[in-house]
Amino acid sequence: MASSYRPRAWVTIFLPFALGYYLSYLLRTVNAVISPDLTRDLALSAADLGLLTSAYFLVFGLAQIPLGIALDRYGPRRVEGGLLVLAALGAAGFALGESLPELIVARGLIGLGVSACLMAGLKGFAMWYPPERQSSMTGFIMAAGALGALTASAPLEALLPMLGWRGVFWVIAVIAAATALFVFLSIPDEAEHASKDSLGEALRSVGHIFASPAFLRFAGAAAFFTGGFMALQSLWAVPWLMNVNGLSLAQAARYLMALNVGMLVGQLAIGFLGTRLARRGVRPVHLLQGGFAAMLVVEVAILFDVGAAALLWFLIGVLSAVNAQAYLATATHFPKEVFGRVSTAINLMSFAGAFGVQWGMGVALDALQGGGMSVPASLAAAFAGLLVVQAATLVPLFRRVRQVGQKG
Repeated sequence: MASSYRPRAWVTIFLPFALGYYLSYLLRTVNAVISPDLTRDLALSAADLGLLTSAYFLVFGLAQIPLGIALDRYGPRRVEGGLLVLAALGAAGFALGESLPELIVARGLIGLGVSACLMAGLKGFAMWYPPERQSSMTGFIMAAGALGALTASAPLEALLPMLGWRGVFWVIAVIAAATALFVFLSIPDEAEHASKDSLGEALRSVGHIFASPAFLRFAGAAAFFTGGFMALQSLWAVPWLMNVNGLSLAQAARYLMALNVGMLVGQLAIGFLGTRLARRGVRPVHLLQGGFAAMLVVEVAILFDVGAAALLWFLIGVLSAVNAQAYLATATHFPKEVFGRVSTAINLMSFAGAFGVQWGMGVALDALQGGGMSVPASLAAAFAGLLVVQAATLVPLFRRVRQVGQKG
């Protein structure tokens, strides 16, 4: 039972999951700061850089459906611990890579290796924490991810002259291996929670989830709000700040740090206030509606350079804290026993969107600049296209869909 682990739960359960998600987010966003060095050292085009960085999102997304089934069948300790070993190998491979194909393969292996870090945590919290703690624990583990993103901004930029981007990835490889060991040694045995569904039954249930109007209601917003945010945070924010706002790399890294501090503030706020809000009738879907609508307004302000840029990027970070509510909001429409499969299905949409936006913006930039458009103008055009798509996906969130699962 959850209560039996309560006295030591922060060390034996929360901390290993939090470290894993910290590492996942660090690896997700690290390319934003090292992108100028990668471009220079390997002579990458904008499309090359987008493809390289988005390989993480592609493999991460493809892993989500089998991951959800594996988490239900084998538990979070075995799945996350084993995959983190692959993350360590991928980081080492990235440090050794000498060509674009080699780095793409290594980046994809990293994406596979950290693909369980958030979902395993959410699954573990559902197994070992009481229901009333779920919203808060989700906020706190997301805050750990925000710390990872924060590390991958100004602190990483300060280390680059000393370590270089290859040295950074050697350090990450060691951290990933140590975290895998911690997961195996610390997290409790999960055998009693194993799913009894056959593989065929699990696959059929996934098909029903993807065909459900309740799932489709949230899928588009997850792809283009959550995925779009990840694409900006992990790559395109820095080129925007340098080319549109005219900042140096060091200044852009500080703005990116402001975004990541905002994300940390938002996640901690949900962690501390989530239970109180739920008691007052504020459900996850309400947080999504308000947060995504406000995010769109702030993005329009960034596009038209209205207001202080540092504050606007900070606000984007704060508002992005609602992204994780999509897992809980979607799950309220399904039976509790398929939570893992529902959450990984939504995660798939988020990472598919991140891959599409990240690579698609690179392709658009090359095409627009090839047609004679300046770098700042092409960035603005690509960003405007993203905002149009986001606005379209916001509409279904305000439509009511009958709940068939638990209330929440």
